[in-house]
Amino acid sequence: MTAWEAVVLGIVQGATEFLPVSSSGHLVVAQALLGLRLPGVAFEVAVHLATLVSIAVVYRERIAALVAGVLRRTPDHLREAGLLIVATIPAALIGVGFGDGIEALFDAPEVAGVCFLVTAGLLWSTRRALAKDPEGKVDTVRLALLIGAAQAFAILPGISRSGTTVVVALWLGVAGREAAAFSFLMAIPAIAGAAVLQLPELSGGAGVGSTALLLGGVAAALSGIVAIASFLALLRRQRFHLFSLYLVPLGIAFLAWLRAGGGAG
Repeated sequence: MTAWEAVVLGIVQGATEFLPVSSSGHLVVAQALLGLRLPGVAFEVAVHLATLVSIAVVYRERIAALVAGVLRRTPDHLREAGLLIVATIPAALIGVGFGDGIEALFDAPEVAGVCFLVTAGLLWSTRRALAKDPEGKVDTVRLALLIGAAQAFAILPGISRSGTTVVVALWLGVAGREAAAFSFLMAIPAIAGAAVLQLPELSGGAGVGSTALLLGGVAAALSGIVAIASFLALLRRQRFHLFSLYLVPLGIAFLAWLRAGGGAG
């Protein structure tokens, strides 16, 4: 992998991780179009780790308050931390139990094409969800598990993690800003956990040079900060469903390109 390819993929990861368009699906598309064959998931995990920096920067005040509250054993903060942990359980179980099968899906680009269309349908449904003007918070184990199940579903390439979790939260009556905050905060243990499982590949480079990992990570972190800010602005304006108008032609065009022999060999 060259330096410019690492930067391009890093920007793709950071920009799409926090917009409701699926970072994993876009990485599959980018790899197919660039003709890259990444060994394993080392690069993907590296740029995912970089997106933790993006979350930490944008939500630094809330994270600091949560950590301080947990250390002081404040009931509200202990409950919030507990719900975030509960929400990561479904994805953790799927990741540990079906890791090899999930990794294989990234070698089948048509999966991403189909899942782009599924994500588009979910995002389009937010027109009705937001019309209900939800005002709740994630304050029960049931809500945390249901949103966590949405995160587990988003392990599939082409299914947006941020989009799916926020859509489910909105339909469960959670306010948009709280849905986004919970979605991004619950990504921290999920991403960190995935990285721990892949430490052997990352430590060995898995065929990707350290320079490429560094450049890709920096690009992902910077573009991720911009993406989160954009995500929150779009949520306030209730414009989520418009991303469907991007994902539908993307999914159809990518599937058509694959059917025509694109990426073959």
